[in-house]
Amino acid sequence: MSEPIELFERAVATFGRHVQATTDAQWHDPTPCTDWDVRTLVNHVTVEQLWVPPLVGGANVADIGDRLDGDQLGVDPVAAWNSAVVASREAFGAPGALDGDVSLSSGPRPAVEYCWEMTVDALIHSWDLARGIGGDEALDEELVELTYERILPIAESLQESGMFAPPVPVAPTEPLQVRLLGLFGRRV
Repeated sequence: MSEPIELFERAVATFGRHVQATTDAQWHDPTPCTDWDVRTLVNHVTVEQLWVPPLVGGANVADIGDRLDGDQLGVDPVAAWNSAVVASREAFGAPGALDGDVSLSSGPRPAVEYCWEMTVDALIHSWDLARGIGGDEALDEELVELTYERILPIAESLQESGMFAPPVPVAPTEPLQVRLLGLFGRRV
């Protein structure tokens, strides 16, 4: 199995390829994420990346406050994404960064678990963005398999959190990627 930072790198690289492929005319196209157009989706994942350096560096949610609220993409969404993901990669990749804890709104969590959460976020939203811009919707097979194995036992609690859409029924004969996306409420 790959190391957590390598998995994270692969997930954000896939998302980044879709960001790079987004044309000027597509930023306000719809995505599978309810009420989110392409720009809002990219902003969400960019903001998630912007949280990584301060949290991994020891800050807590109160320290960061509302400075990352709202549109962080500015006039150049691609450059904003690139800058944010470089900083998050550096933070997660720093020596010992995944050995400690981070202070999230839900409380302290091991940094390696936070890295995994960010990996899953980028993975699922890669599909959302690909669907929104008409790109290649294939996801990294190893990431899909690992995510499905980890998410399936806790799928019900994810739904209870209110952060995810209710799961979509998917036949067990469907490809693993389709079943994983179904757990996150995506219709393929």
